[in-house]
Amino acid sequence: MRYVAKNKEPDSLKAWKKLANDDWKPSYPDLKNPEKKDLHDALIAEQGDTCCYCGRRISRADSHIEHFAPQADAPEQALEYENLLASCIRERSRKLPLHCGHAKDEELDGSLCMSPLDPACEERFKYALDGAIMATDSADKKADYMIGLLKLGIASLRDRRQAALQGMFDDAFLKSATHAELEAIRAIHHARNSAGQFDDFAHVIARFAEQLSAT
Repeated sequence: MRYVAKNKEPDSLKAWKKLANDDWKPSYPDLKNPEKKDLHDALIAEQGDTCCYCGRRISRADSHIEHFAPQADAPEQALEYENLLASCIRERSRKLPLHCGHAKDEELDGSLCMSPLDPACEERFKYALDGAIMATDSADKKADYMIGLLKLGIASLRDRRQAALQGMFDDAFLKSATHAELEAIRAIHHARNSAGQFDDFAHVIARFAEQLSAT
């Protein structure tokens, strides 16, 4: 899971919601383009073009608007910008293993849910060089719950994280890496590029560098 710092909601969405009157109340099913497109684009941009859960690079074509508190459980939050995120996988498909937003159950255990809006969420997970994800603290039930809920440990995600990690941390580098080099990697992957984007699985690479620095 990666940390998401929320910005202000798009002006077009705000204006659309202000159209509410005695005969009509805005609802998520009523949200259409251009307001829905503006919302989707704003969510992707504030996340640096990465999924709020797994951190892979996304675009509007391969992502969906995610309700952290599901609409079925919290209909009053369906249009609250703080509850809206961008998650990978646009449409559910039998050919694709579901994970991240599409893997969430409608009935969540609120006592165990962890939000990407929590600034400390990234620190609660750690990674192995083979792409495995686990709770930093073995007693952290929330981290374990989110890994299972979002299916963050499935083979396809593990393989992609492994490729990203081993592409950065090869054997030669691991044998000679200094704390300064690891800090540079951490800082670079916590920063956006000139287009405002994060690299694919950037938070995973940054977190792995932090783990190595701590040893």
